[in-house]
Amino acid sequence: MTSRQFPRRQEPRQEKPAELPPTAWAVLGLLSFPGERTGYDLKKWADASLRFFYWSPAISQIYAELRRLETLGYATSRRSGPEEARAKRRYAITEAGRTALADWAAEGDAGPVVLKHPLVLRIWLGHLAAPDRLRARVEEHLAHTRVALKEVRDALARTEGVTDWNHPRIALRWSERQHLAELELAEALLADLDRMAQERQGAADAPTGG
Repeated sequence: MTSRQFPRRQEPRQEKPAELPPTAWAVLGLLSFPGERTGYDLKKWADASLRFFYWSPAISQIYAELRRLETLGYATSRRSGPEEARAKRRYAITEAGRTALADWAAEGDAGPVVLKHPLVLRIWLGHLAAPDRLRARVEEHLAHTRVALKEVRDALARTEGVTDWNHPRIALRWSERQHLAELELAEALLADLDRMAQERQGAADAPTGG
C-alpha cells in the first residue's frame, strides 16, 4: 500500500529584517531598553530622544509598527489587568527582535546623511524675498534653535545617573553640539546677508560716470 502524498504546506513569508523601514527599527530600538512600554510611552520616549537627532514617528506610525513587529515575532504585548482603571497594552522586545535589531545596527553602511534645511532653501530663493523679511526668518530660526537647545539639555539632564541610558546620553550630547553649530551657522547667515546689503547700498551710492 503506497503512502498518500500530501501537498507541501506553504509557510507564511517572513519579512526580512533588511526590508523593514527605518520607523520599524526605531520603534524596536525604543523597546530594546529595559521595561515594558505602551505605545504612548514610546511616543513620549521618542519625543524626548529620537527627535533631537533623527525624527519622532507619529503615534499612528508607532502602533502600526508595533503590530508589524508582533507579527514578525520581534515584539510581544500583554494587556493590563483589572488593577488598572483603564486597560493598557504594554509591549516588550523578544530575543528574536533583539537579535534582528543588533544585526541591523551592526550593518556596515549606515547610509548618507539627508539634509533638508527649509531656511537655507528660502535663502537660496532670496532674490524673490524682501531683504528685511529674509533677515527676520533667520532671526526666527535662531530663536527656535535656542529653544530646541534648551530642550536637548533638559533631556540630557534626565539621563544623568541612569546606566541604561549611557548611549542615548552620547547621542544627545551630539545633538547639543549640532544645535550649537546651527546657532553659529545662522549667525553667519545673518552676517552674510548684512554684508550683501552693505555691498548693494555701496553700489547704489557710488557716483555714476557722466
